[in-house]
Amino acid sequence: MPQVLTTNAVITCPHGGLGRSISKNPIWLVNNGPVLVENDTGVLSCPFVIHPCVGYQLRSMHLNTTKIQGQQVVLATDFNQTFTGLPLLIQESHPVYDDSLPASLPAGLTAPSASESGTDIPLPPELADTRPPAVQVMPPKLAFNSSTMLPSTLAIGFRLKTTYPLKWILTLINGVAKQNLDATKGLPPGLTVTPSGGSWRSPSLTIKVNLTAEFMAKLGVGQHFFYLTGVSQRGLSGFAEVKLTVT
Repeated sequence: MPQVLTTNAVITCPHGGLGRSISKNPIWLVNNGPVLVENDTGVLSCPFVIHPCVGYQLRSMHLNTTKIQGQQVVLATDFNQTFTGLPLLIQESHPVYDDSLPASLPAGLTAPSASESGTDIPLPPELADTRPPAVQVMPPKLAFNSSTMLPSTLAIGFRLKTTYPLKWILTLINGVAKQNLDATKGLPPGLTVTPSGGSWRSPSLTIKVNLTAEFMAKLGVGQHFFYLTGVSQRGLSGFAEVKLTVT
């Protein structure tokens, strides 16, 4: 059985806010904690006053076919996000033998201890990888003066690394408008992302983000944040943050 996600798991947002998950159908318990399924929700006590992560709705990556009354069970390693688009950090405590596999086994076989002609079916290497992606950024802080409109442009460089990549997401938190925006494909006019789109296929990838003076001025005077999240095929994630101060 895979390591399913339960209400006992410690779930936090990138700002350290603690989550409380709510099971809508608490009929399967592990260590007295209801197992969570797709579309179950949670609330976060996020201390980030600029634009707090107030909650989340769970999604399954469908790496395992386990269901409860027709509802897909969520794994502890499934990638999930806050309502503000930031990655959830999940720590599940119950011990299990994790046999999470895509629903692509040959007919008549089960995973991973099933065998054909006495040969065990191993866990695929991309799902056996327990190392979260590494995400680095340069520079971590930026400043822009809306009176002088200088500097005329600013650039951010994100470097992502993982053996089995899946995707990346760029999120902008506008601290003045109190809103979050998916900037993975860029935000016209004035914010360009190269390459754009969120596809991640090579183990090492560099994402370049360029901001024009006009774009930064429209953000408003205050603090704004960019989060680049990298996700592996296993669902593990890493992220880096950039703070832009507009005066």
